[in-house]
Amino acid sequence: MPTGAKLFLILSGALLPLAVIAVFATLQMTRITVEDVRSRLRVTANESAHALAIELAGDMTALRVAVRALGTDPADAPSCARAQGVFAQQANSGTRFAILDPHGTLICGDPIARAANPGKTDRGIAAAILPDRGLVLSITGPRGGNTARAFFPASFLSMVAAPTTRATAYGSVLTDDRDDQLVLQAIPGEQSFDRLETSHIDLGVAGLALRTTTRSAPITSSFVVALLLPLLMWAAAAGIGWFVVDHLLIRPLRRLRAAVAAFTPGEIIDPVAITSLPAQEIRELGDTFRAISRTVALHEAGLAEGLVRQTKLTREVHHRVKNNLQVISSLINFHARGARSADATAAYASIQRRVDALAVVHRNHFAEMEENRGLNLRGVIGELAANIRATAADISMSMRITLDVDPYLVTQDVAVALAFLITESIELATSCDPSAHIRVAVTPSDADATKAVLRVVSRALVDGDLLRELVKSRYGRVMEGLSRQLRAPLHHDPLVGAYEIPFAVQGRD
Repeated sequence: MPTGAKLFLILSGALLPLAVIAVFATLQMTRITVEDVRSRLRVTANESAHALAIELAGDMTALRVAVRALGTDPADAPSCARAQGVFAQQANSGTRFAILDPHGTLICGDPIARAANPGKTDRGIAAAILPDRGLVLSITGPRGGNTARAFFPASFLSMVAAPTTRATAYGSVLTDDRDDQLVLQAIPGEQSFDRLETSHIDLGVAGLALRTTTRSAPITSSFVVALLLPLLMWAAAAGIGWFVVDHLLIRPLRRLRAAVAAFTPGEIIDPVAITSLPAQEIRELGDTFRAISRTVALHEAGLAEGLVRQTKLTREVHHRVKNNLQVISSLINFHARGARSADATAAYASIQRRVDALAVVHRNHFAEMEENRGLNLRGVIGELAANIRATAADISMSMRITLDVDPYLVTQDVAVALAFLITESIELATSCDPSAHIRVAVTPSDADATKAVLRVVSRALVDGDLLRELVKSRYGRVMEGLSRQLRAPLHHDPLVGAYEIPFAVQGRD
């Protein structure tokens, strides 16, 4: 049986009973406690809101009657006395009222400061909540006449809204249509992570509403069981899962990993230590590694033998190419000494310099072949300049070549093109002026960090009739072809007398 099936059956048999018990206990506890709390909260919230609405509506009705009566007769003392009688019962708690004429003069009651930003008028009554202090209700008589205001302190409103039952702690907050709040009663010991149930009831007076809150459910034995059962399930799952996975998978894989880590090319992995373990997949994986290592060992032996043959063949080819170039250079030199005219001797020398340029690049490439880093331009151009100077004609013996080359590494193709381009540029300069002073520089490119710039400068390369004629008839096509091989434009500065071209580099030595 696969290891995954074993693990699934073991975990299912161990955890399924615990999971079923936890689900039923949690559902039953939640349903009972939530319904009980909600039903008690609805009863309490309706009772508190009803008592508060009756008190506020009755007091404001008495003030409305007094305002209308005093609006008709300002000297109506009985109307004022009736209003005072209504508020006399709450006077000890700080409740008071004031009736003012249109000019703000007190007609009846006690002075009350005007509440800022009253809310919307509901049936002629406007409300303003003073946080942490109380509530101000105001009413205006017919046709903008007398005005009455009543102040209800928070302690009085809390007493009126207090529920008759004290078995459960409740919190109540008075709110208006502007979301201002007046806390009437806070739940003792309330914390931010408590689960709360809330009821919101409109009082029907000036947009006021009462929000009643209580804790959702106390901690009971069912709640403790519902909390502990998932922990027990986790502990059982972790223990059983660890036991199964460690003995069937982890330990065998650890032994197999050690065997694979100790593997070296040419050897064969022999995982004898994992053949007796219960995980069939691990045993099959060990057999697969053994077969792969055997195949790799055979291929390694073949590749090593082929690499030895290839190295010998490559060395032989390079050796023969180097010898052939030396033979060609010697033959050219032999024919140059037997030439019957100076022009023929100069032609042979020109051909020999180009063969030497190719030979220089090949010798440096053969020397760097083992490391495969690339050719060092400083060594290549230095040897090339020495060969050109050594094979110069007698008339060009006063020629000077100055080098300023950074140690860049390039491929063989780039080195061949640069060697020929430098040779052609120097040949062009000496054809214009045999005693020319030539400067060859290789510097970093300002535009691209992966490129460098070759610059050949000489006064002999300043624009002139002879230069244009030589470029057109002999050197121009060759130099243009080399620039295409380097995949970059060859720029000529006719005023300074300079040829320059960017080329790709592999790095610096």
